[in-house]
Amino acid sequence: MSARILLCLLLPLMVACSNTETPPPNARANNLLNDGVFEPVSGLPTPQQVFELPPGVAQSLRREFERHKMAPGNNELAHAWLAQYLRASEGGFRYQDNVTRIAADTFYDRAGNCMSLVVLAAAMADALGVSIDFQDVLVQPTWDRQGDFYLINGHVNLRLLPPEKVNVFHLDGPILIDFLPERALRGYDKVRIDRRMLLAMFYNNLAAEALVNGDHNRAYGLIRLSLEHSTVFVPALNTLAILYRYHQREDLAETVYREALKIEPENMTTLYNLALILSSQDRLDEWAKIHKVLELARIRNPYYYYDMAEQALSEHEYQLAVSWYLRALEKADYRHEFYFGLSQAYWASGNTLKAKQSMEKAMALSRDNDNKLRYQAKLNAMASH
Repeated sequence: MSARILLCLLLPLMVACSNTETPPPNARANNLLNDGVFEPVSGLPTPQQVFELPPGVAQSLRREFERHKMAPGNNELAHAWLAQYLRASEGGFRYQDNVTRIAADTFYDRAGNCMSLVVLAAAMADALGVSIDFQDVLVQPTWDRQGDFYLINGHVNLRLLPPEKVNVFHLDGPILIDFLPERALRGYDKVRIDRRMLLAMFYNNLAAEALVNGDHNRAYGLIRLSLEHSTVFVPALNTLAILYRYHQREDLAETVYREALKIEPENMTTLYNLALILSSQDRLDEWAKIHKVLELARIRNPYYYYDMAEQALSEHEYQLAVSWYLRALEKADYRHEFYFGLSQAYWASGNTLKAKQSMEKAMALSRDNDNKLRYQAKLNAMASH
């Protein structure tokens, strides 16, 4: 079994919440926290700061809408005007993976992940008095990896609602705010979530990003904030347990995992991480029971095939590496590093045409300029041969 830690990172949403309302924090969640393991940190965003626009922006937004309404024959409602102002699905918001921001930081450059977009849109809607719905979109999870962490990315968005008035029918119904066009989301189930749950997700996002960056004290402070808003959000509990493991407190981590399994008994992330603890402690009977479940689930993880491909490539088994890379791409054809590895395997096995095609695909999929330059250099080198 791989020694890597599987982290269910909320960018923006990993696991569907089955409740539309978030239960209040309880004493049990407080018992899972152990402040003595970490140093306190300052400067964590408060819930008010998460949804707070820069100074003067709310007033400016209201004035701009009032001027718009004064145009002759203009009856546009506030939620429709705001949707056009954001233009999220028309290029008005630039997607940046693994970047979660408060509204004020997102406002000026209109960039971030979809959690950042939801927070910004909610802050603007609050300024205009527009009602909103937060939605968990049950898309197929997308996989990423940073260092020792597997990251599973889900999706949230927001709907701007027309004003509710008795005996008044509005032609403009709810309007979806998402950097993805609405047609791309058809067929996916959606779960309405409240603001408390969204904040739990937001803080877990920040905590997971801090954990990846090695700032464990900040990550713990953010997880504490997440659990203050929801005690049933399992990804936050997983993040907390991983933090404990990094600090050699496997006893605390196991307690958290056991509590998480009471909420979601078949959560694969929790089972995987608990199995790592059981294996390290030679508790093999308990490990074997969990391992049977995990073996069936492992084949869903594209990085399982990617790791096998990387190993085959390092051992100069190029045709085998091609086969493993292709299987990884069957699960996740959006990962540029899979195509990069496939290109290397094709090149080493003498298939120059497919090597170039795979490198071009890797370059097209990458959002990172450094990777693009690296892939372009590889293409230039291929062209010279």
